[in-house]
Amino acid sequence: MFEFLPLGAYRSSADGAQLRANKALVELNGFSTEADMLAVVNDIAGEWYVDPSRRSRFRELIESEGQLSGFVSEVYRYKTRERIWISENAHVVRNSRGEIAFYEGTVEEITTRVEAERALRRSDSEFRSLTQHVPGVLYRVVITPQNEKRYTFVSDGVRKLYGVTPEAVMADGELLTRMRHRGDLARLRQHWLAIVETDETLDVVFRIVLADGTHKWVQMTSSAVSRDEHGTVRVGLVLDITARTEAEAALRDRDKLWKLALESTGDGVWDWNIRTGVVTYSERFFEMYGLAGNATSTLAENFDKRTHPDDLKRALRDRQAHLQGLTPVYVNERRVRADDGIYKWVLARGMVIGRDEQGRPTRMVGTHTDISERKKSEALIWQQANFDALTGLPNRRMLRDRLEQNIKKTSRAGLQLALLFIDLDHFKQVNDSVGHAMGDQLLIQAARRISACVREVDTVGRLGGDEFTVILSEMSDPERADQIAQKIVQSMSEGFRLGTEVAFVSASIGITLYPDDAADIDELFKHADQALYMAKDGGRNRVGHFTASLEEAAQTRRILANDLRSALAEEQFFVVYQPIIDVASGRIQKAEALIRWQHPTRGLVNPADFIPIAESTGLIVEIGDWVFRQAALQLRRWRADIDPEFQVSINKSPVQFIHAQGSQARWFDFLHELGLPGQSLVIEITEGALLDPASGSNRQLLELRDAGIGVSLDDFGTGYSSLSYLQRYDIDFLKIDKGFVKHLGVGSKDLALCKAIIVMAHELGMKVIAEGVETNEQFELLAASGCDFVQGFLFARPLPVEEFENLLRSR
Repeated sequence: MFEFLPLGAYRSSADGAQLRANKALVELNGFSTEADMLAVVNDIAGEWYVDPSRRSRFRELIESEGQLSGFVSEVYRYKTRERIWISENAHVVRNSRGEIAFYEGTVEEITTRVEAERALRRSDSEFRSLTQHVPGVLYRVVITPQNEKRYTFVSDGVRKLYGVTPEAVMADGELLTRMRHRGDLARLRQHWLAIVETDETLDVVFRIVLADGTHKWVQMTSSAVSRDEHGTVRVGLVLDITARTEAEAALRDRDKLWKLALESTGDGVWDWNIRTGVVTYSERFFEMYGLAGNATSTLAENFDKRTHPDDLKRALRDRQAHLQGLTPVYVNERRVRADDGIYKWVLARGMVIGRDEQGRPTRMVGTHTDISERKKSEALIWQQANFDALTGLPNRRMLRDRLEQNIKKTSRAGLQLALLFIDLDHFKQVNDSVGHAMGDQLLIQAARRISACVREVDTVGRLGGDEFTVILSEMSDPERADQIAQKIVQSMSEGFRLGTEVAFVSASIGITLYPDDAADIDELFKHADQALYMAKDGGRNRVGHFTASLEEAAQTRRILANDLRSALAEEQFFVVYQPIIDVASGRIQKAEALIRWQHPTRGLVNPADFIPIAESTGLIVEIGDWVFRQAALQLRRWRADIDPEFQVSINKSPVQFIHAQGSQARWFDFLHELGLPGQSLVIEITEGALLDPASGSNRQLLELRDAGIGVSLDDFGTGYSSLSYLQRYDIDFLKIDKGFVKHLGVGSKDLALCKAIIVMAHELGMKVIAEGVETNEQFELLAASGCDFVQGFLFARPLPVEEFENLLRSR
């Protein structure tokens, strides 16, 4: 159980020495074996790893309580010294004399959770600052299927109105409910039951009782924004209307005619003579709408014309329902056009106060309340919950909702739907080079370009970062998805104007179809992601389509990733060498060291299959160190026995540059131990190692130069900015990519390119290696062009050590 726990587990002595560490803890701290970790941990003082105050607090708590649960602290990984957050459970084990024998405990890394919580707190703080300017209490609440309340946001206005803190309300979902006046509970329950299943807007007035016995009148409005199996999410606003209500009470005794008219301080008042159709308005009513003149009377139908066309039918229906006695009061929210042409949201209230002998209404009075600001607040909350703040596109939440609706429509119509995942290639490099503000501008422009490629009925969303999603609904021809995807790829390839700079990115796109590829949303998302992975793995700037083989490939990658973790320890790797020929002499002067994996059940695994996995998991750092040591040991033997000037090239992944952590210094020390000069080695890198300025590649290349180790730029000519790198970095060799060599012929464009590369490299003091040479014609053309070195199947495939050594001796 100790070894197979998914959490890190340990045993330490009373004086703090580590006695045991399980596999999870060893990997958490960056080691391969328990012995390696214990050797390092017990050989250091520990102050750099654990804050002394944290260590003191840990001992104090565990020795007083005998155990700890969920002890959260910030520490370092032992091997990489990277700062992380952990949660620790521990207890004391005592001997028969009651003395501490040792500690036992578990460790879980919670860095991601802590950072997410911090980000959430910052976001909540910013939103809370915004809501401080909104009168009353803004809130967001989840109503569970069991009718339990869980507040996820409460504005600071609750302190003034209720005398409690937002934290107390979010901790106790029934706190505000218990503060309601008992005399209003039955009425409020009826209101709630009337709208709970319909998601209609709730608008009620009731009394609350504060802790000191103070009574207040409040008006609460709330609307449902979403509903799922976890419950209903409602947002709302609670306003203090005590002053307004008390004014109404005072006037009610003096004049029944205005008992509703002055329901809100500052509201516009109207008095409608139903028989004549004439409505008398208060002065404040006209001020609200910016109407000039002394006229205070007009026909009701004249003012109805100012109601927004989309709201008029509902307004007339609500008013008629009250006139017919179907509702106790008339309540309606609608948009009304002011004199400046701008529509205002108003809350219209009214009540019939006179009827004739037949019961027909003769008089009705009421008010108009300007609720534009409240509507803005509600719209803001809804917008933030469903749309990306930067681009204005639907976010993941809204995207899933629209995808669900589109699936239903597509199914009813018997058509197809396409889901596109879009990832901007090299966006991180642009973001790092021009700054995040310009990076945001690029994302905004990208969102516009993508939207311009689809129909209005289609949906473009942003999942986050540089990832976009497109829903192509109700398609009769699946070819349309590919056409639109290619159109997006073309659109993204054009330069982005960012201030005075022009940046270039490309787009990789994954496509999956409903219902052919998947029947539910989660499967569609997974399959679109797999298709995107295929597009990026295929060289980016292209479109990938989901197939059943992709699912199998994804499963294979997961299995290989697990197997790869034990391959090094179980000695499943070996190194082969491909000769590099000096063109002038025909001698083998160099070799490229290449790793191979002999899987116990799968046989020889293609490096193209496992190297990307090793890079994505970070295992490439440890594997790269192993290859270096193997190659260096072999190189020492060859220089001693065969050729004292022999040179070996070793590939170094961009991931190794990013996660170097002093590995180069260890390489230099190892070379010194073997007595090998730096000139005996060449480090082969790709343009990817130079793209990320945060990787410290320039500093590491300078370290290689100072150590006398050569640097070779592999796959030259296939990237985006190779020429600028030749000026910026110390490069000794250029390797012409085999894609240029493959089609070499007299008069070919590839030959012209190879000649240009060779001339340019020689002018810059660099030597040129052409790879992928397979025919005599290719070799002769390269030799005639002045190429310095060649390698390829014409001379030899990558060979095991003994076969390569025999070839080396023969040449």
